[in-house]
Amino acid sequence: MKAVAVVYRGGAGCDEQARFRISSNVDPPSSLQCGFMMIIRRFLHWVRTASAGARAEASSALARAYLYSDLSPEDRDAAEDAMTTLLDDPSPLVRRALAEALGESPDAPHAVIHALASDLPEIAAVVLARSPLLIDAELVDLVAGRDGALQAAIAARAPLQRAVAAAIAEVGSAEACLVAIENPHADVAPSSMARIIDRFGHLGAVREALFARPDLPLAARQSLVRQLSGALADFVADRAWLARDRAEEVSREACEKATVAIAALHSDHDTRSLVRHLRASGQLTAGLMLRALLSGNVAMFEDALAELAELPLRRVQALVHDGGDAGFRAVFDRAGLPASTYAAFHEVLAAVREAYHRGEFFGAGRLKRRMVERALTSCERCDIGEVEPLMILLRRFAAEAAREDARIRCEQLVMDHGTERGRAAA
Repeated sequence: MKAVAVVYRGGAGCDEQARFRISSNVDPPSSLQCGFMMIIRRFLHWVRTASAGARAEASSALARAYLYSDLSPEDRDAAEDAMTTLLDDPSPLVRRALAEALGESPDAPHAVIHALASDLPEIAAVVLARSPLLIDAELVDLVAGRDGALQAAIAARAPLQRAVAAAIAEVGSAEACLVAIENPHADVAPSSMARIIDRFGHLGAVREALFARPDLPLAARQSLVRQLSGALADFVADRAWLARDRAEEVSREACEKATVAIAALHSDHDTRSLVRHLRASGQLTAGLMLRALLSGNVAMFEDALAELAELPLRRVQALVHDGGDAGFRAVFDRAGLPASTYAAFHEVLAAVREAYHRGEFFGAGRLKRRMVERALTSCERCDIGEVEPLMILLRRFAAEAAREDARIRCEQLVMDHGTERGRAAA
């Protein structure tokens, strides 16, 4: 096997950059080992007068020789001692050369790596981003004590372990959190994503990076939507485009619409965690539950009922679908929903059952116009309590569903027209 070594080229007429170089043609290794100690001695004498650039080049060669040459234990110790003395070199070029050569290797000297990790930021960043010798506990401690640039270097590690990602989410800068989110090799726990949203969800770059993650939990996705809705409401109100009350109302409706759409992203996904998040944040209202049911999202409605009634989901499903009107009313009352909304929920549930019995397919992301109209008609005949707020809500739902249906039909007409023109041209 060829050996890789630092070869000293001494003598008059040799410039200092040529005195130390990498040689991959030293064969056999024993011939290298005999003179390696002498090379180290001459190297240590030479670096006292050589230029910074030459010292950096020779230091890189020495580090690669340490990693890849077949050295005896004594020679390896001598090379490690030489690299340790180079940590005191006044030129950052030398220490940067060591960091570049040793940074990715698991065989690098621990003492040298740890010293480089505490060097100037541009030198420490190389080691913090690459070295496999730094354990998670050390990296967590480094995240707590370093600035944003070095935190970002740690966040770029491959792999980035969950504990380190959690530390970055807790105390890291916005830049470091963004790097961690975008790092495909980072193991970021859902709780860490939630913490990043709490701290930096108002930043557009962070929101976009989080939205792009396929593993973003539904609750975290909804939190981002809520923050974005609030930011847009403030933007519109601050410019007096809408009164603040109206801007907040529009923002709230948009957020509820997006929440139902988020719950429908994964029809087979357990929405209970999303529902718990909505309840804890004060967003799990009768209006949102009615929107979910009117959109055909029965699973979200059932999860919400189970959460509010504090009953097992299977028990709620049995009472809602198999317990008749009395069963549903019992769960409805236990959940603490307004009595004035019962008629609307009852009619919509009946429409849902009929649609399923007929084998109709309907997505769960937008309002169903026929269901809204049926609920509206039922509430108009209802004489239980104050139904005016409910009627206002249902009429708003009806207008929204009508506009959505019209938009979809018009888009379909345009597509059909384009298809016909394409066939005629062919």
